[in-house]
Amino acid sequence: MGKVPSQKDLFEVSGPTYLTYMNWNCPHHQRSAMASHVQGVYVLERDRQWNRQSPDARAPAWWKFFHFELRQVLVDAADSSIFGAVYAFQPPYHLIDPAAAASAPHYVVAFRGTVTKKASASRDLELDLLLVRSGIEHTSRFRIAMQTIHDVVVAAGHGRVWLAGHSLGSAISTLAGKTMARAGVVLTTFLFNAPFLSVPVERIPHKKVKQGIRIAKSFVTAGVATVLHKGGGSSDEAFAALARWVPNVLVNPADPISAEYVGYFDHRKKMEDIGAGAVGRLATRHSVKDLLLGIGKPGGCEPLHLFPSAVLTVNRGPSPDFKSAHGIHQWWRPDLALECRAYSYA
Repeated sequence: MGKVPSQKDLFEVSGPTYLTYMNWNCPHHQRSAMASHVQGVYVLERDRQWNRQSPDARAPAWWKFFHFELRQVLVDAADSSIFGAVYAFQPPYHLIDPAAAASAPHYVVAFRGTVTKKASASRDLELDLLLVRSGIEHTSRFRIAMQTIHDVVVAAGHGRVWLAGHSLGSAISTLAGKTMARAGVVLTTFLFNAPFLSVPVERIPHKKVKQGIRIAKSFVTAGVATVLHKGGGSSDEAFAALARWVPNVLVNPADPISAEYVGYFDHRKKMEDIGAGAVGRLATRHSVKDLLLGIGKPGGCEPLHLFPSAVLTVNRGPSPDFKSAHGIHQWWRPDLALECRAYSYA
């Protein structure tokens, strides 16, 4: 007997159907809608793999519930898989709360993460490895994503375009958001379970041990940066130039892929508290791995996972396994135990 498609693809089974109306000024509503749009991309790809055509296609409910329509699908030329989508807001004629709808994005560009099914797993895992080793900025998938975002922004204006991604899709959104920010275009961005490419210190249960490791790591990173003449000047200015871009970074401390963001942002304040703010600021914008990879390269090699500013949302609720801690479904649940804090780079 063949494998049965997951019921999680059905919006009426696992989607945020409890939202009786959409308030685009509410962070919980925003988060739920953006996670659902990302889920829509996952289900688009699974619809393709299962050959589910309308009216059997399961993907449309994930965006139609929020009054969006699908304008474009992004296809990876390497394996014909769907990895992204462009959605356009189509508000209903009779709005319950016009003020709540006025803050809605006109367009959402969303990117899925890794799909482990055979038809797309090979390409997705190849990109996962590239992300760890050397980055994805030179891949065809990112070039397609970047061109699409550019075209949508030109057509709609940057204040009306939002980005969203999960896991590998968060890496694409991160790189795109940074690229656009450097060009002076700041996009509202939601990064769900974004990969933090570093040793997962946050997983260590002892708080003082974690702090000690991070402090030592900061001094080592700052020392390497100084030796390699990455200590200031244009490097500092390039990092600070991104400070106006404040992505929403959503992580789960039980997720080894994204958990380190919790400690990364908290560590900045700790370094200020012990009088090592200058060292902390230098270490904040570098990683030893990327400093060494950047030797001999014009402009060096910038770590993808480091942000000047962000709104960090941490899901402190129970996550019994990796799938629940890393999955996109957690982000629209109504009973989340969330901690939220804004960080800015000075």
